Amino acid sequence: MSRLAVFFAEGYEEIEALAVVDVCRRCGIQVDMVSVYGEKNVKGSHDIVVEMDKIFDQTDFSEYDMLVLPGGKLGTENLEAHHGLMEQIDAFYRDGKYIAAICAAPSIFGHKGILKGRKACSYPTFESHLEGAHVTEGPVEISDHVITSRGMGTAIDFGLAIAGVLCGEAKAGEMAKTIVYRS
Repeated sequence: MSRLAVFFAEGYEEIEALAVVDVCRRCGIQVDMVSVYGEKNVKGSHDIVVEMDKIFDQTDFSEYDMLVLPGGKLGTENLEAHHGLMEQIDAFYRDGKYIAAICAAPSIFGHKGILKGRKACSYPTFESHLEGAHVTEGPVEISDHVITSRGMGTAIDFGLAIAGVLCGEAKAGEMAKTIVYRS
């Protein structure tokens, strides 16, 4: 069974994070919500507090097939400021394992040089941070083992794309029908 970690920092965009968790769990993917802090409750950008499955310092990253970064301006800044998480993003990228980000969070990949020569997308006001990327306005871009998406309005597309990568396009297509999703 595939396994992914979705990272939560104060100010995360609730829909972007939880749509991925929900869609992927429905597809049978094991999803862990991981706080980058020493506590399990994390407040989102709209003051919604969600209890995490794990905290960062107690997480074994060798168990995961993918790392996912939700957006939100403050949430993205807080994720990027977390040194340990940035080390894991670098390690996953270097090892050819999947990394994914939505909304403002693809800017982190841009700052790291990960997007050079790749198709990528983000929230429109963060496109200038996608350094070296071929920026698109698509809802989701998958470039090798790097997945990016634009924002809250593309969160289900993002979740289905991640599910498609981890459990196959047929399963993701079935899920889209089950949740009455129309692209």
